[in-house]
Amino acid sequence: MTRILVILAALCVAFTMATGSASAKSDSVTRGLLCIHHYEGSWKDGGAPYYGGLQMDVGFQRTYGFMRIHGSRIGFYELWGTADHWPIWAQIQAGKNGYKARGWHPWPNTARYCGLL
Repeated sequence: MTRILVILAALCVAFTMATGSASAKSDSVTRGLLCIHHYEGSWKDGGAPYYGGLQMDVGFQRTYGFMRIHGSRIGFYELWGTADHWPIWAQIQAGKNGYKARGWHPWPNTARYCGLL
């Protein structure tokens, strides 16, 4: 069941991206996260203790690396392991979840470089 939900989530994200949604392009949080990524690691960076394009530690990944589908919480860490194995959309989603809870403070230096703090 979890695998089906993940496939559906990926299809929804792919459809939204393929339609060129204006809201996705103008989303200030996504733009901020992409700027942060520019100063952080590769999306495939597996160098512990920080992983992926937003340099998330395991605690951050477990706490914020998820999406909800019909009330079910789908955890990316449980599905794919560390963030360097996640698709880019999942890393961005984790960043958005983290931003909602903590603002730009998980990335203090790069958020300043990007003019977010």
